[in-house]
Amino acid sequence: MMTPDVVKVVAGDDYFIEAEFTTGEVRRFDMRPYLHFPAYAALNEPGLFRRAYVEYGTVVWNEDIDLSPDTLYLQEMPA
Repeated sequence: MMTPDVVKVVAGDDYFIEAEFTTGEVRRFDMRPYLHFPAYAALNEPGLFRRAYVEYGTVVWNEDIDLSPDTLYLQEMPA
């Protein structure tokens, strides 16, 4: 089974992401555990974190930082 692409993302002040997928499902994801990894450390800046957008079905912050739709879809936090 292929993971659906993200079509919309909202990044909140609490470091949670709400992602809407091509299936219409909306899933909530906690980014806080990822902020300790060097690849995501820049997202500790709330201004940057809130600038998340969707590009080619993936959540992106800039040319260096993105998050796979697989991660968002398969490791969702309970609502």
